[in-house]
This record gives sequence, structure tokens and C-alpha cells, in this order.
Amino acid sequence: MKKCPLSRRQTLEAITAPIVWSLLATIAVGLVALAGVAEAQTEVLREMVASPPPATVTVYTARKILTMERGNPVATAVAVSGKRIVAVGSLAEVRAALGDAKVTVDESFAGKVVMPGFIDQHLHPLLGALTLSTEVIAPEEWQMPARTFKAAATPGEYLARLRAAEAGIRDPKEWLFTWGYHKLWHGPMSRRLLDSVSATRPIMVWQRSCHEFYFNTAAIQALGFTEAGMKGKGAASEMMSWAEGHWWESGTNLVIMPLLKVFGTPARFEFGLRQMVAYAQSRGITAFNEPGALVTPEILQLYHRVLGAEETPLSSFFIVDGRAYTDRGVPPAEAIADGEKVVAANAAGKVSFFPKQIKLFADGAIISQLMQMKDPYLGADGKPDPSHHGEWMMSPQVLEERSKAYWDAGYQLHIHVNGDAGLEVVIATLERRMRENPRADHRSVIVHFANSNEEQIGRIARLGAIVSVNSYYPVGFADKYAAGLGPERADVMTRNASVLKRHIPLSFHSDLPMAPADPLFLAWCAVNRVTPSGRVAGPEQRIGVEDALRAITIEAAYSWRKENDLGSIAPGKIASFTVLEEDPFAVEPMRLKDIPIWGTVYEGRPFPSPATPRRSAAARESAAPAPSLAHGGHGDG
Repeated sequence: MKKCPLSRRQTLEAITAPIVWSLLATIAVGLVALAGVAEAQTEVLREMVASPPPATVTVYTARKILTMERGNPVATAVAVSGKRIVAVGSLAEVRAALGDAKVTVDESFAGKVVMPGFIDQHLHPLLGALTLSTEVIAPEEWQMPARTFKAAATPGEYLARLRAAEAGIRDPKEWLFTWGYHKLWHGPMSRRLLDSVSATRPIMVWQRSCHEFYFNTAAIQALGFTEAGMKGKGAASEMMSWAEGHWWESGTNLVIMPLLKVFGTPARFEFGLRQMVAYAQSRGITAFNEPGALVTPEILQLYHRVLGAEETPLSSFFIVDGRAYTDRGVPPAEAIADGEKVVAANAAGKVSFFPKQIKLFADGAIISQLMQMKDPYLGADGKPDPSHHGEWMMSPQVLEERSKAYWDAGYQLHIHVNGDAGLEVVIATLERRMRENPRADHRSVIVHFANSNEEQIGRIARLGAIVSVNSYYPVGFADKYAAGLGPERADVMTRNASVLKRHIPLSFHSDLPMAPADPLFLAWCAVNRVTPSGRVAGPEQRIGVEDALRAITIEAAYSWRKENDLGSIAPGKIASFTVLEEDPFAVEPMRLKDIPIWGTVYEGRPFPSPATPRRSAAARESAAPAPSLAHGGHGDG
């Protein structure tokens, strides 16, 4: 039996293990800095006014406030006391509701459009920190704080960019680290090709999925690898090619520890994480979640230092990783007890864990085409390719055991799944849970949901499960995945319209760095489904602007059980907003992703974004616009 591939969580464990001592040294020099919802508007106001001394209420006025509340969808004023909203409506209505409270009217947003703070339902901070602090050469354009990495769509463009990056490094001994390579866009990669770029400078190429590495000869020598040392290591030795300088899946276990002594440094982690914070702010994000979080004391200290800093205008939530325990053979009861200790120790604040929620896994990643499919993968000739098949990240047997243990303990399950055969296993597992131990409002989240069929979606609806998708999949990959999946399956990845037709709650996530952590862009993907070739992939699966905006606000909050605090603008909720220069309901759908973002209000405090274009002029002029990451700045997809 083929060994299960190395997961991104396992990669991150390997990344962090050799640098714990260095993180501790960094921490030791002094860098560590470590409500209920109101029942009604009048009750919130009464409590506020009665508290001595009386609080000053700030009323923000705007051209339009899109509340995402169906009963009160549009307003022009919102009153904030401390971190909470106390009234929403017209300015006159808000003044009347505030009564004798001391009021300051702030007209900073008088010409702008205010929305609930955008939510990225699912991303990976450490992977983003590492990938986005390299030389990015990827199929799409990525905008970072100091520069924009243009898209490389062909083998020629990729090689030219790689050569230019090498020539731009002055120190002849300095490594060239790059992320974003993908064979479907960039052609074959090999040690020989990298040696032609430089025979002396060490070069590492990290594949777009984060599951593969390529090295040139200088890098192999610098890391002390020998061909003999790569043999006799079981399945790992079968997932590498010495001649090609290529290590993939379990084979990366053979190289990761020596590599990360030079690549995974504390300085690179912290630099990348600070980039991600600034980037998220510029994209209007005020809250994100990492499901399946890597937990070590050192990483938590890094998170508190950067994500928990006073100047960081977003909330970072985490979910315990259920697979970490299965990989170590920890029995279910012990795993649950240990996870609850982690949650209890990090239950509140800017950096906190969701209680009674767990991340589980089914099949492999979409970007490496390792999802489990009902029908076979196809070869270049369009016929079934028996050599190409999916993998299980958790075997169906393990998923059954762990899902039952957590379900019976009252947990909300978040289950990673990408293929329709993987989805079949997940749905059947949930059906057994409901038959054996029926639960109301369990909110089990189908995470990614790349491939499915209509019958499966009907079963999801009957189960009362919900769906969180990466809406970038058909936009970024449908053109190329026609090879492997065939055009019909590739085009209908993420059947968003079918989900909404059955009234299943739908949210969006970026799975950064698998897609840009740019909620407006993710909404644009779902509304338009336009691929780089300029065509529409699965036009019947396009959705409306309102549903797309709900997927990055209130429905994302609902998937976390945070809908009483986040996701809409209503009395009693946290005063976190995203401030836009234009009305997303008024612009052409193809311009949705290009709406300028003024900045955010986080827990009542305004945080303007740097004045940086959302996309480059070249990308705007392109017939098939490439997705971009914002100025100001991670996936298991």
C-alpha cells in the first residue's frame, strides 16, 4: 500500500522543529509581548448610559452601510461604544436611539461604503509567512508590501524570471528560494535546468502546492546530501529522484530538516507573518481562522507577539488539528482531553482557539491533484490513466473512528475534502453519526468542496451540514485541469449555485497560500468564474453579488459559531468594519475585485490601508485578469 503523503501540517512540524531553539533565543531578548451579545438595541444603550462615567458614543456616518442584516439591510449611520455597536440606521434614528448619551459624529466615511469586516474563513499563517517571503514565481500575480511579483504563465516566462532573480542577488553564497512553480504552466523542472541557472549558487524551488522541492547541485552539496544517504528509507526513498534533484510527498522527509536550518529561520517566519498582517488589513480582513493549527509554545508566542500586537487590526482564531493526534497514535479520549487543554489556555483575546471544534481530513490536495475521484483521472490522450490516483490524508477507517469520538463529545467537525469519492466517504460518515447520535445544529463544515455531484449536495442539505469553498479553484485551475479531470469535471469545481439552491449555508476561504486571501477577489471568482483564458467555467454555478458578499461576512461567521459577534452590522455585535470606496452592488460584476479599500475599523478603531492599487495596470489591461495579492503584507487545499 502506498504511504500517505506528507501533509502540510507535517511539513510545518518539520519546519518548526529545528528552529525552536532559535525562536526561544529571539523571544528571550525581550520581543515577547504577550460579552456577551446585547439582547436589543435599547437594552445595550440603557446599560451603556447607566455605567458611570458615561461612555462617549462615536457615530460613523457613511454614504451607505451594507449591514448584511436581512431585516435592516441598508443604513447611513452606525453608533459605536467601545468595541460594540449600539445603534444602526439613519443619523436621525441613531440619535434618537442614543437619547442623552454623549455623542461624537465622525464623518470620515461620509462618501464611502461600510460593510461588516471581511472574514477569511480559512487560511494558513505559517505557510503564508514562508511562501510569500521567497521569490514568488507563480501562475498568478502576487502583490506584496515592497514589490509585485508578476505572473509567469509559460515555461519561457518562468525560466526568464528565475534567471533574473538569480542575477539580482549580489552575494554569491546567498541562497535563492522560490515558490510557485507548477508543471502545468511552467513545464518540466530538473536539477539540470537549475544548474543552468547557476552552478554555484544554491537554489531551492518550492512547488505551488507546497508538497514538492527541487534543488540544483550546489544546493544538494550545501545541504550535505549524498545519493547513498537517500536510499533505504522506505516509501520516502521512492518519492525522490536524485538525478532530477526532486523530492516530493513523503520524500520531503529526507530533506526538510537540513533545508530548514537555512530556509525556516525565525527571522523569515516573523518577517513573513508581519507581511501577512499588513496584507490582510489592506484586503479588508478583520478576522481569519486557521483550522488544524500547529501548536507549540514557541509558535503560540510568535502568534501572540505579531498577531496579538496592539497595532494588529484583526482577530486570529484557531481550531485544534485532529490529525496531529492520529499521526502520533494518540487514543481518541486522550486527544480530546489534550486539545481541550490547548483551547482552555488560549480561550480569549486576539489570538484564541474555538472551543469544541476540530479539524479532520479525508483525501489529498487539489493543487497536486491527489483528491480521490469516483471516475478515474485522464491522461494526455483523454483516456483513463491508471498511474494517476488520489490519496487519503486520513483513511476512511481513521476518519470514522475520530469523527465518532468528537461527534459524541459534542464537537463541531470541519472536514477537509476535495474529490467526489472523498466527499462520498465524508457524507456517509456524517450520515452514520446522525443515525447513531442525532444532533441539532451540529454545523459540520465540508471544507474545500472542490468536486461533487448534485445527489451529494442534496444529502448535505438533508444532513444539516454547511459548506466552505475555495472559490478560486475553477478560476485558477479549470483551464489546466481539463488535463487530468477532463473539461466537464474541471469546470464545475465548487458548485456554489447548487449549494445555495438547497439553502445550505455557504462561506468562502482562501486557504492562503493556495489562493489570495482577498475576500472581494474570492467573491468576484464566485460571481464571474472567469478563467485566465477569458472563458466562464461552469456558468450555471455562478452566484449573485449578495450571496457572494454574505459568504465573506455573515456566513463565514456562522461557520465558526460567531454570528452573534461578527459578520453583520447590528446592535450588540463587535464594531469591526471594512470601508470601501465604491458600492459592490453598483459596480459591474467584473469590477468587483477592483473596488478600492480605504481600510478597516477594528473593534471601534479606524485603521486606514496604505494607498496602493489593488491590481497592477498591466493586470487591469489584460483580457483575462490575473488574481493579485494586495500591497501590505499562507493551505491544505
